[in-house]
Amino acid sequence: MKKLLLLTIPLLLFITTACDSATSSSSKASAGAASLYTNISNGELAKLLEDRITLVDIRRPEEWKQTGVVAGSNMITLFDSRGRVNPDFVSELQKVSSSDKPVILICRTGNRTRAASTMLVKQLGYKDVYNVTRGITGWIADKRQVTRL
Repeated sequence: MKKLLLLTIPLLLFITTACDSATSSSSKASAGAASLYTNISNGELAKLLEDRITLVDIRRPEEWKQTGVVAGSNMITLFDSRGRVNPDFVSELQKVSSSDKPVILICRTGNRTRAASTMLVKQLGYKDVYNVTRGITGWIADKRQVTRL
């Protein structure tokens, strides 16, 4: 419980101060000189999926039902509808991807995954994190296939 609080507070602070502009595709997002995570396009997502990199969709169940999901997604909600962190997120994530393996995060538009990507790197020690900058809405806009729930 204490670890969850230590993760939740900085994450919420980051989210409330994060700007809405996305970093360009396939670039390293950084804080100071240290690289944090890699922003990727939908085309890059498709290539990484061919390599069987773990994809985690952090949206809520009603969002998955509304739009469908990218085939092969691990659906693990990070924030509830009030913006509270799902207390089971970390343990569920660790079941599908360890911190030494690459992981891709996707949400609706890429905003929540920017915060989540930073959290994975800074607080959970993940080394190779990819953020889908345009999220599922970009995937659908590019006329790519989704799996309906």
